Amino acid sequence: MNYRHELANILQEKVNIDKDYVMQSLEVPERHLGDFALPCFKLAKEQKKAPAAIAQEMATQLQNTIPFVESVQQAGPYINFYLKKDDFAKNVLSEVIEKGTDYGSSTIGNGKTIVVDYSSPNIAKPFHVGHLRSTVMGQALYNIYSFLGYTCVGVNHLGDWGTQFGKLIVAYNLWSSKEAVEEGGIAELNRIYVKFHQEAKEDPTLDDKGRACLLKMEEGDRETLDIWQFFYDISMKEFKRIYKRLGVDFDYYTGESFYNDKMAPVVKELKEKGLLQESDGAQIVDLEHEGLPPCMILRSDGATLYSTRDLATVFYRKETFDFHKVLYLTAIDQALHFNQFFKVIKLMGYDWWEGLLHVPFGLVTLEEGKLSTREGNVVLMEDLLDAVVNRAKEIIQEKNPNLANKEDVANAVGIGSVIFNDLYNTRIKSVVFSLEKMLNFDGETGPFVQYSHARANSLLKKGGAIDFATVDYACLTDEAAQNLLAQIYQYKDRLLEVTEKNEPYILTRYLTNLAQTFNKFYQSNPIISQDTDIKNARLALVYATKNILHNGLKLLGINAPDQM
Repeated sequence: MNYRHELANILQEKVNIDKDYVMQSLEVPERHLGDFALPCFKLAKEQKKAPAAIAQEMATQLQNTIPFVESVQQAGPYINFYLKKDDFAKNVLSEVIEKGTDYGSSTIGNGKTIVVDYSSPNIAKPFHVGHLRSTVMGQALYNIYSFLGYTCVGVNHLGDWGTQFGKLIVAYNLWSSKEAVEEGGIAELNRIYVKFHQEAKEDPTLDDKGRACLLKMEEGDRETLDIWQFFYDISMKEFKRIYKRLGVDFDYYTGESFYNDKMAPVVKELKEKGLLQESDGAQIVDLEHEGLPPCMILRSDGATLYSTRDLATVFYRKETFDFHKVLYLTAIDQALHFNQFFKVIKLMGYDWWEGLLHVPFGLVTLEEGKLSTREGNVVLMEDLLDAVVNRAKEIIQEKNPNLANKEDVANAVGIGSVIFNDLYNTRIKSVVFSLEKMLNFDGETGPFVQYSHARANSLLKKGGAIDFATVDYACLTDEAAQNLLAQIYQYKDRLLEVTEKNEPYILTRYLTNLAQTFNKFYQSNPIISQDTDIKNARLALVYATKNILHNGLKLLGINAPDQM
């Protein structure tokens, strides 16, 4: 039952309150104040009465008239609704039992395509912790939108073109070899790239050679492009190894190079629509009337820019996928670029520009001295993953040395702790990685939620088979059980809220609260009771909790071990 929807219908019928107002205004108060609360402030303006008087009047009218409500109480300017406890337990649990792993899913997104543009590292450069946020947030949003019925297209818009590749090829020809790159991978490419810049300080002609090499690439020189492709393949091999460890995958790896032949038509259209203006030899779109600086489309030498490429990219995506929305997951410092780019689409006369959304996030920092770096101030992603997995192994050895599949569990716990930590706060907030805090089994962490899932699984094994057809829901009317049921009921709303705000932390916090509420439930209610009805009912509630913990973590991109 959708209680919010049912209450809205009943209040419209019985006390003539607009259904939409009820749907938007119903709140979930603290548990002792009921299951739902309706504020009467807006009604007071319409009816020219005190909010408390309206609440008292309607509470009296509605008392004993709603089949699934035990009582209706006035609390100041609020009407509080207390649901019938056994009825609530039956409605919530029966749906979880019926739908299983599909509980919380929706058809709200049917027929709508969401393009998720995330991760997007630069080819031939190390994959470091700065790439993590876009990667795991993008994957979580992809998973959640898909679960709600949307057709999702995950795109890794790789940085695989530009002057840096001309410079890198020059450096490769001067100071490296195929064998050295095959052996050293991205580390070797990074070494020669750094060396190029060091040498260019003494020999500025190297920069000219780099630009000339890029020109050869753009003109289709086969030998130069073969070297570029070699760098691309070496990089992708390393990237995909890291993505596999993170449980991340993409539908398309279409980087900047893919759009080389798609920019000219966009520039032509901008000219035809009278949007291009010359400014110091460059071609710009004036955005002063939008309150923004001009968007540069072509440099004075005719070279294209990120904005040119992003315009070509979005037109290709619209034609190919006919998207409902495009989510661009990049750092907050790129906000101006996306704002300008979106407004150019608007000025071109395309109403779908409103579906283009920049999903920004804050910085990543690490506790000083906790992780060594191999590349100056850059902490490589693989080093971070190795560190958390090794620390997870140590903790497991201390806490449960006889655990089966210790390697698999350490990977799930270690990598899960990184993802959970990243997704725990609103994305604008910067993330600090602390190994000890992330791997705390008693804090608001991934390992705590994973352990709660394993605990639920252990209880189900001890309890034996559950007869779902004979669950006595009257055995689940105590405070701890009702609190847990209320948390389970909120799962669907929290998933919808994630997509409304593009904030994965909403699900992460929800799972933490669910795990905490579950721990309180089984600590105050012995699950393996001698009373068969009580045992069966409590096991059904444990089953429902385990189901949501498992699937919620999966949507975040985190594995949930059955044992820990």
